Amino acid sequence: MHKSYKRFYLLSLAGVLIASFYPIYMGVIVISDYIKNAWIDVANYPKYIIPYTPISISLIIMVVFLPVIFKLFKRYALLAASVLGIGLFFAGELFFENMVVMDGMTKVNIESWQLMSCIATPETWKTIGNPLIAQYSPAFKIHFYIISIVIILAVLNVLYGFASMIIKNRYDKKRPLIAQAISAVIFIGLCILACFTAFFRNGTINISPLSATLMSVFFIVFGVTFGVYTGSFFYGKRTILWVTVPSILAMIATVVMYFGELVLMGGVLFKYGKGFIFEPIGLIPFAAIDIAIICISGFITFFILGMMKKHEVTNYEKG
Repeated sequence: MHKSYKRFYLLSLAGVLIASFYPIYMGVIVISDYIKNAWIDVANYPKYIIPYTPISISLIIMVVFLPVIFKLFKRYALLAASVLGIGLFFAGELFFENMVVMDGMTKVNIESWQLMSCIATPETWKTIGNPLIAQYSPAFKIHFYIISIVIILAVLNVLYGFASMIIKNRYDKKRPLIAQAISAVIFIGLCILACFTAFFRNGTINISPLSATLMSVFFIVFGVTFGVYTGSFFYGKRTILWVTVPSILAMIATVVMYFGELVLMGGVLFKYGKGFIFEPIGLIPFAAIDIAIICISGFITFFILGMMKKHEVTNYEKG
């Protein structure tokens, strides 16, 4: 193994292990309890375990076997890692979702618990009472799955992209991968913040300015992360592929997230304020502010990739 490649591999593995420490720790505790008792007390089942422990398991395994995947699949290593990583995520997700969790003598509805965690803060949850007796459609998990898939794709794109550059000794795609790494870190940070605060929502569709700001940033960064991800594959191509198409895809990804929220909220969206720009337009559930957020995700993606395009052209002219 090349010295630089070996160093990158070890650093990548160490980084993923450190970042995944808490989700993996939660998983070990829960699985140990489950093996011991054949069920888990609700107090010992962290609501943050889904989907972050399955995500962490998937990423760790994909990094551990990075050299093997490159050796077996060569130029298709990233594609293979992405497919395998997503498959591992869903296997882990279903495993944790289907564990028997008990509240006293009552089997806990994990889906209801997870749904309430998405909608309101822990304080609101305590105030309105135990939601575990309610029945909700598991379709709300689409929201989790979309977020999880984008995180896995973005992180693997960065790790396998840099590994490929080191192997080939070609660093022409360094800029889009750095942009991808930055957007992925910001997005994961927002996901962690959402886990512990639910973005300070109050349990109603009318949310505070702080909550509205955080949710808007979350949606925008999600779109940008996916847009930069797709843009990294078209790096160096014609402008329409390199810049325009990823910007459109960033907006589409943001729309998909909005549809996830619609499912989560039973067909309505959180209202970011009062006034006509915050009200649904006609029969559609989207307000003007929602459409603006969707467009902003595309504009930012266009700006990031456009700056790379400009830099590439400038360097070509100087050369």
